[in-house]
Amino acid sequence: MNVNDVSFERERPDVYGDAHPKALLRTIQEDGDFLVKLANQHIVSGDQFDQDTMKQLFRLAAKIESNPKRFSSPLQNKILISAFYEPSTRTRLSFESAWHRLGGDIMSITDRSTTGIAKGECLADVAEMFNNYGDCVVLRDNHESSLFEMMDALRIPIINAGNGVDEHPTQALSDMYAIFKWRPTLINPEENDKIKIGVIGVPNKMRTVRSFLKCLSVFPHAVDELVIIHDEASTGELFGQGQREELESRGITIRTVTDLDSVLPELDVVYINAISWEGDTFNTYGSAFHLTAKSPLKQDAIILHPLARGDELSTDLDHTSHNWYFSQARGAVFLRMALLTCMVERAERVIDVV
Repeated sequence: MNVNDVSFERERPDVYGDAHPKALLRTIQEDGDFLVKLANQHIVSGDQFDQDTMKQLFRLAAKIESNPKRFSSPLQNKILISAFYEPSTRTRLSFESAWHRLGGDIMSITDRSTTGIAKGECLADVAEMFNNYGDCVVLRDNHESSLFEMMDALRIPIINAGNGVDEHPTQALSDMYAIFKWRPTLINPEENDKIKIGVIGVPNKMRTVRSFLKCLSVFPHAVDELVIIHDEASTGELFGQGQREELESRGITIRTVTDLDSVLPELDVVYINAISWEGDTFNTYGSAFHLTAKSPLKQDAIILHPLARGDELSTDLDHTSHNWYFSQARGAVFLRMALLTCMVERAERVIDVV
């Protein structure tokens, strides 16, 4: 750092791995019917997305990312209730940035103790009030059940932004968007393009991994093999009941290994995470695994990480072509812009816009 030079470059690409989204945009033909249907859904799980809906969301996200200035007003006069009862940086700011960029207004809650919940108010009553105050709710809570307690009372859509160890579906959509931007040929089965993906973590304990694998399994034609890399201590709790069987029934071939370096040279995509929120605290899994610039990565392999990172992902990878985790976080804003627009019945304002 040079304290005598405080200038910066606005035109410099944000991050390594920041592929232009137009290649993905050209790959998918627009069909707005799948986007319009999202207005009648809460977003709860990766299970609720089929291939056509995901492709249309990715296309719309790519269209917005390609020309964001054209999409500055679809959510005018709409209000988002951003309720984050668990610590968050990227997810909360990503959703709020997405809503603001679309021209909407936000009411934000970041501390449960400042609400009626701290006095014992039930979540169903809170949801009844939300119906009167906003047009959409984004909820993060460290209790799995909170989302479902609110859903039955809501007459506006709610998005699960992470509920305990359960799921984080919009993170998974962002992960898939990053992969398809990196290699658009994976989107269509007729291209016969397949990749080998390694996931470092415990699918049974990590909501980001759980949702990512659900969304990944919607595109089995793109996956040559899924390799789960874990430490010996996690062997007995690697998958939840029926989790592995469901993925395999969708056409995903799974292998589990405990030696990271031995499998890295095979992998096209490495998805690494370490933190799992459990109740009011978090645990770290796979602390023995570390990715650095010296790791035996395939030359054209990319690394994804939902962030925030710890020692498992070295900063010496930041300025290499393996770094797609910053692009992954950046693209999440555009993916959420696409999703939010559709959920509050404004899809017609973005369909057919060029």
